[in-house]
Amino acid sequence: MKSGVADMVNTGARPGGSITAALFLKQFVDEKVQWLHIDMAGPVWNDKKKAATGFAIPTLVEWVVSNSGS
Repeated sequence: MKSGVADMVNTGARPGGSITAALFLKQFVDEKVQWLHIDMAGPVWNDKKKAATGFAIPTLVEWVVSNSGS
């Protein structure tokens, strides 16, 4: 997370990009707050079709419904 030009870096090498992003965001969230980082930038876009894929939407909807208390 150390940077040569800023307080901290918010990007990393491709293989560790997801965890780097999560660790960066963690610096700004109170310890008492439950939070989740979902890195889906790659699979949500289809370059050939130039359109969104809808990847992970059913999972996110199920999680919201399950945790909504209804």
